[in-house]
Amino acid sequence: MKNNVFAGALVALGLCLGGMFIYLGINQFANKDRAVTVKGLSTREVESDYVVWPLSYGWKGQDLPSLYERLEQVTNRVKKHLVDLGFEEGDIRQGPIDVTDNWAYYSDHRPEYHYTLRTKLIVSTNKVQLVVKSVGKESELLKEGIIVEGGEWSVDYQFNGLPELKPLMIEEATRNARAVAQKFADDAQCSLGSIRRANQGQFSIEDDAYQPWVKHVRVVTTVDYFLE
Repeated sequence: MKNNVFAGALVALGLCLGGMFIYLGINQFANKDRAVTVKGLSTREVESDYVVWPLSYGWKGQDLPSLYERLEQVTNRVKKHLVDLGFEEGDIRQGPIDVTDNWAYYSDHRPEYHYTLRTKLIVSTNKVQLVVKSVGKESELLKEGIIVEGGEWSVDYQFNGLPELKPLMIEEATRNARAVAQKFADDAQCSLGSIRRANQGQFSIEDDAYQPWVKHVRVVTTVDYFLE
């Protein structure tokens, strides 16, 4: 008799435990898709830390040797202009020389000058603000008959500090995403659970419309949170 009672008690306990596990499993299954997807934004305004500034110029003439000599004189004058502005000679390098035979495609009505030689000096430096202040001053060379093309449109302002910014911006974007998710959970009268899925998103760097040496860095993270 006692054995039967004991066996019955074990069966009853097993049924209770089984029912509880089934209930928990069904409840977990029913709630597994209860989640909210939110986005977090982080932005920074930074200044460029490197710049490449090409200054192009050329000269026309009839005789190549004398034309090369004149172009060398112009190159030295433009280089001196840059050094006088405050750039180091190590910041300046000369590009290749392009030669154009202006008479090559004409049999009649040839242009006045037989050859055109063009080259450029390229300033590569981390002295960003010096470049900002110097762009436009190449017009001073016009007084000597030297035409230099190197306006603001040709300057390449760069920002190379993104690796250092990334961890801070991702942390901020994730924190902002969680704040949005928490507000959603509060409005829904439920608790915010753990992260189900997260997507860091792509970083973008855009020039300021009026100050191209200023960059706008932006990242948007997408995070899924469980709701309990």
